[in-house]
Amino acid sequence: MLIQNVTLPGREGSVDLRISDACFTHIEPNLTAEPGEETWDAEGRLALPPFVESHIHLDSVLTAGEPKWNMSGTLFEGIERWSERKKTLSVEDVKTRVRRVARDQASFGVQYVRTHVDVTDPELTALRALLELRDELADLITLQIVAFPQEGIDSFPNGRDLMVKAADMGVDAIGAIPHFEFTREYSVDSLNFACELARDRGLLMDVHCDEIDDEASRGLETLATRALEFGMGEKVTASHTTAMHSYNNAYFVRLLRLLTMSGINFVSNPMVNTHLQGRMDTYPKRRGVTRVKELTEAGINVSFGTDDIRDPWNPLGTGNLRDVVLNGLYVTQMMGYPQIAESYNFVTHNAARTLHLDNYGIEVGNPARFIVLDAPNWVEALNFNAPVVRSYRDGKLVAKTEPATREVYWG
Repeated sequence: MLIQNVTLPGREGSVDLRISDACFTHIEPNLTAEPGEETWDAEGRLALPPFVESHIHLDSVLTAGEPKWNMSGTLFEGIERWSERKKTLSVEDVKTRVRRVARDQASFGVQYVRTHVDVTDPELTALRALLELRDELADLITLQIVAFPQEGIDSFPNGRDLMVKAADMGVDAIGAIPHFEFTREYSVDSLNFACELARDRGLLMDVHCDEIDDEASRGLETLATRALEFGMGEKVTASHTTAMHSYNNAYFVRLLRLLTMSGINFVSNPMVNTHLQGRMDTYPKRRGVTRVKELTEAGINVSFGTDDIRDPWNPLGTGNLRDVVLNGLYVTQMMGYPQIAESYNFVTHNAARTLHLDNYGIEVGNPARFIVLDAPNWVEALNFNAPVVRSYRDGKLVAKTEPATREVYWG
């Protein structure tokens, strides 16, 4: 297969992509089609590696309003609503909803997804469903599953046993939720347990860490310290860290040294974090989004995630990561032109690093996984919400959208 005339970020002019045996074999201008070779002219459109969803809860998608709406818009009411809804879960219920969202994600160019799955359920219903879907959806999307203790590890009956059982069932990563534990001691103990479990099983880690407006929530320092001591840094992710928005600067500067030394990753979910945080404030209201700009400038890896799609924590959402990036740039005030032009990295290369992916990117020898957007560059793609006109996975077309035709009648 030969894809002609694509634009790649940071490269002058257009190039052609030759694919053989599901891999990129040539990336250079003016390649000549071989006899019988399938070709497509991209006409100067932008090609990127596939989008990577680095933080979502697929088990809860499409459950907004079931059985009740989250009227306060808070994280904690969302947990209450989900606690009620998960009592009615079945494997087929979860699989039906996730299949719908996975198709949407594929149409938006997403090929890799890290999903957190609630394991504070004695039956582990959602986890069983997602483990089955990981295999079922493998030709469309690579699913990475995090054992997520939504209602706590030490604050939930048999929480530790359920985490161990989830690890035995074959999850990819271990999670925790220190800010939701009953006490500071439980918070630290649960993090120690989760880090040791991940280390001993050779698993990745992704912790819902300090997702609260309380500047006294300091789970992050414990997580980063354990990651440093255990030599796990690049395998560890701190998600949300919204309390960092409220940390005093003297503490943050001290903490930044530890974060840099630890080598851990961060995920911000700017749309949902902005929606959920600051709910206890009158005015001024905090944005409640972690310090993406400062972390990035310190050389720390940060990616963006969707978090929730039409569930108890977010009544809206489609899974289109373009929306997440656009919102993230505004709310973090990263609106300098170079910041905008390079922001695709939050949902491509940075996110791939978060997921610890190998052989990711448009490079000779890598699997031919890439997307083509209906725009000549990323800034234009953001401005005009350019669709992903084609998505290829191992050289096979998995999703296609026709470019929009705009007609205006005036005068």
